[in-house]
Amino acid sequence: LALAFERPRPLHPLIRGPAVAGAGQAPPRPPKLQTVAAHSSNQVRVLELVRRLHPFARPLRIAVDSASWIASIAIVTFVRFNLSFEGGSGSRLWRAVPLLLVIQVLAGYAVGLYRRRWRYGSFDEVAALAATAAITTTALYFLNKTYLTPRAVPQSAVLAGGAFGLLLMAASRYMWRLVIERIRRPTDRTAERLLIFGAGEGGIQVITGLVRSPSSPYVPVGLLDDDSGKQRLSISGVSVLGTRDDMQRARAKTDATSLLIAIPSASSKVIGEIADLAGEAGLGVKVLPPVDELFGRDRVSASDIRDLTEADLLGRHQIQTNVDEIAGYLTGKRVLVTGAGGSIGSELCQQIHRYAPAQLVMLDRDESALHQVELLIYGKALLDNSNTALVDIRDVEATRAIFAEHRPQVVFHAAALKHLPLLERHPDEAFKSNVIGTLNVLETARDCGVGVFVNISTDKAANPTSVLGYSKRIAERITAHVATTSDTGTFLSVRFGNVLGSRGSVLIAFREQILKGGPVTVTDRDVTRFFMTIPEAVQLVIQAGAIGRSGEVLVLDMGEPVRIYDVARRLIAQTRRPIRIVFTGLRHGEKLHEELFGDGEADVRPRHPLIAHAAVPPLDPRQLGDVARSDTLHWMTQNR
Repeated sequence: LALAFERPRPLHPLIRGPAVAGAGQAPPRPPKLQTVAAHSSNQVRVLELVRRLHPFARPLRIAVDSASWIASIAIVTFVRFNLSFEGGSGSRLWRAVPLLLVIQVLAGYAVGLYRRRWRYGSFDEVAALAATAAITTTALYFLNKTYLTPRAVPQSAVLAGGAFGLLLMAASRYMWRLVIERIRRPTDRTAERLLIFGAGEGGIQVITGLVRSPSSPYVPVGLLDDDSGKQRLSISGVSVLGTRDDMQRARAKTDATSLLIAIPSASSKVIGEIADLAGEAGLGVKVLPPVDELFGRDRVSASDIRDLTEADLLGRHQIQTNVDEIAGYLTGKRVLVTGAGGSIGSELCQQIHRYAPAQLVMLDRDESALHQVELLIYGKALLDNSNTALVDIRDVEATRAIFAEHRPQVVFHAAALKHLPLLERHPDEAFKSNVIGTLNVLETARDCGVGVFVNISTDKAANPTSVLGYSKRIAERITAHVATTSDTGTFLSVRFGNVLGSRGSVLIAFREQILKGGPVTVTDRDVTRFFMTIPEAVQLVIQAGAIGRSGEVLVLDMGEPVRIYDVARRLIAQTRRPIRIVFTGLRHGEKLHEELFGDGEADVRPRHPLIAHAAVPPLDPRQLGDVARSDTLHWMTQNR
């Protein structure tokens, strides 16, 4: 009991400790209790009692340990003499008690058990207890044999009593630890009742953190796990109540209001399946961050628990990159990113910056976007140096001037027009930016001797049916042609699907529609799309630049396609509001199901498990000739 009283801080952070009055100061006022929302009045009173006993921690601790030793020796001796103190064994035992207590206290001070402050139940404290018990038992054994005549207790009772005494001292500390944790646990009346899915390491850390936090907004009331070997398991008083199929029953039994998926490594597919079951059970869904966000952390706290997001449902891909390969072509090099203010471009700049390039040139025609990306990377945005370039890639002279000034060695070309319905109405603009603009950057990069050129493409370039797809497909083919005319550089394209959080993303539209109360608009009940988070996609784009061969199109593995209707339904379920879903029909140029590979393109992955290498036929830019004065849409359709 006493060990907890000697902690350097009060057990509850909202209970003030005693002030120390110095010279000329008023005596300390009686301790005050502040309002503690997470605890009942009885809990607060117990914690206040604990605080008041704090000055008596050391003598109380010594008293408890001494009582443990006396009880252990007495019980063992009593058992030794057939459950009685025959022949004066009882009076001889009491002769040994003072000697026993002196040895035990001196040993405790010698090993630091009564001089230091350890967290109750810690390994350091257990080691000190074991050392104290060993010293006391050994000393009493020899003194009982040589000094005490006749022997106070049988020698066998000394040895057995030492082991039993250690057990009692450890048990008293462990029981106190359980009592304090139970008192400090948030009450069911003030905290959100939480079912936890996952009884592995993640679940253990979450429960441990919640039950020991005096101000936790959550109280764990049950566990679920699909592992049959973990059924009937109990963690800090929280029991496994079944598998995911028992979610309805567990909710009814515990009156839980939310379900926490405590599996940081869970894929988006698993999270989606569990979220569907939780929605049917009337539970809100919360998650832990992915493994990469928790890397290097030794514990999980209540602040890590957050609501389910689109990224959890769609973008939890486990990405492995070869840092040495990436650093080999970025570190110490001059790198230029076009479209640096866009969703992909800004993330490219942030990740490239981590590899310490000699220079990072950020090019865009949107000054506000350049201001924002500079602020993200450097923490300030003065826009007063040459590393930010306000240039339209359609302007070939301005583009050439920037390349001549900075002589980049690596180029990531992310500048493009990408909104499909708008480009359907303005195909000439798609041609000017996505085709002519790309050609300007490609030829300038080749003429300046760029070593690596990565053209950011889209899955809509595979068997294109829209203006956006046509223009990006031609950009891939032009890149492949420039690769054949460059003697030293590597020119390639990287193709991937939708990224979460990008400007104009369908998920951003869903979020806004849900906030306004609906309806949520979906083009078709069966429409599917590939999704990946922006950081995941960019990580693979950078890796692709290290492993791709000139002229190739590298296709990123986007996982399984996701039905948009399911995404909308799950996001609405999180709000617990009756929001309608309205089907608007596919727009002109849209596909029901997107493709990552075009006809005749093989899925070959020789270097990275998430990056496929495909070949596209080169397109000689001289064929662009008089396109600007003809029907651009017809021309792009014929040359896709």
